Amino acid sequence: MFDVFIWLYSGIILTIIGTLGTCWGPGVKDPVVRILNTEVASIGVSLILLCYNHTLALLTMIATSVICTLILFRAISRLEEMGADV
Repeated sequence: MFDVFIWLYSGIILTIIGTLGTCWGPGVKDPVVRILNTEVASIGVSLILLCYNHTLALLTMIATSVICTLILFRAISRLEEMGADV
């Protein structure tokens, strides 16, 4: 059976861990780790929404992954253009 509370609590925990990782992520020098920190939070939000509606969870996962990845790649490329040590 599909136990809703396991997925809900797992999503809440992943969202909190991903948010904290994203807050402390700019101190990390590796850009891949920064992207993974945002992906953990988006997976947590998707798990929370999975308890309510499968389509809503899928669309949220796709949208947050694409938007976060584009923003981070743009920020990393701008920092490299400015000569910062990324």
